[in-house]
Amino acid sequence: MSSKNPVRTAPHFVAEVDEGGLGAVDAVRVSDRKSNLWLDAWRDLRGRWMFWVSAAFILFIVFVALFPTAFTQVPPNDGCMLSVKSQEVADSLGVPIGTRISDHGPLPGHPLGFTKQGCDVFSRIVHGTGTSLSVGIIVTVLVAVMGVVIGAFAGYFGGWLDSLLMRLGDIFFAIPYILAAVVIMSMFLHERNIWVISLAIGFFSWPSTARILRSEVLRVKNLDYVMASEAIGLSKFRTMFAHVMPNSLAPVIIISTVGLAGAITAEATLSFLGVGLPNNIFMSWGNDISAAQNSLRTAPFTLIYPSIALSVTVLAFIMLGETVRDALDPKARATR
Repeated sequence: MSSKNPVRTAPHFVAEVDEGGLGAVDAVRVSDRKSNLWLDAWRDLRGRWMFWVSAAFILFIVFVALFPTAFTQVPPNDGCMLSVKSQEVADSLGVPIGTRISDHGPLPGHPLGFTKQGCDVFSRIVHGTGTSLSVGIIVTVLVAVMGVVIGAFAGYFGGWLDSLLMRLGDIFFAIPYILAAVVIMSMFLHERNIWVISLAIGFFSWPSTARILRSEVLRVKNLDYVMASEAIGLSKFRTMFAHVMPNSLAPVIIISTVGLAGAITAEATLSFLGVGLPNNIFMSWGNDISAAQNSLRTAPFTLIYPSIALSVTVLAFIMLGETVRDALDPKARATR
């Protein structure tokens, strides 16, 4: 071989030896911190003051509803006269008979005074908390169950079943649920109770929940893990309940939280209109607000106090729903 044409060899580089068993040069470092939709939402929620304020109010409201006697020992109907013309009652609006309202304030043990019929305002507000919360929870559960079942079947199976269920939803969606509840409660004047008014409100309130879940199911059912579940031989029902529905419930939780506030408002509205819960059996903020209209100029506190209780309760659930919505939305979290 001639020395004039030396052989040129390309440089050879050898990667570092990985004694740990995982490629050290091109390995992607993955954090050990677990992450999913719910964990990310909780990490976002616990850093927001609105969540803690609304949660504190809701816990307090639940405690008042469960243990009303911890706040007042006065029965809500104690001292209420059976008739406005009765002369056996000593006090009306906390004022002895013959005394002007402006000359007399709340009595000891009755911090918010009395109604025109002599009922303790504070006791009626405390005992009315359980009624409003019970109606709200029953309506929310009923709406969630009906909406989830109908929306899941319509979105996942599609075809004629989807068309049938959605047209049924359109029919119910076209009927204002307050108007429908007024008609139903008017038909059951002698059987009015918490269950009847809850069914009257909830039976006509499910279409919006069904539509929201259907749209989410339509998105989820085309994802890879759903197709993989079907490919390995799982039935459609098992795939829907095991994979599709658990990953589609986030919007339902949000709308249910806000819907609970709407159910409480609906109950108060029906009671205010006189077709809700009977005033002599159930304590209702709507009944108290309705009864206080005639005393608005002379004793406005009988209307203001139950209105404040209703507003604070509804606002607490709406605030919780808004914070949960933002926490479950990755785009909303990214913009903050």
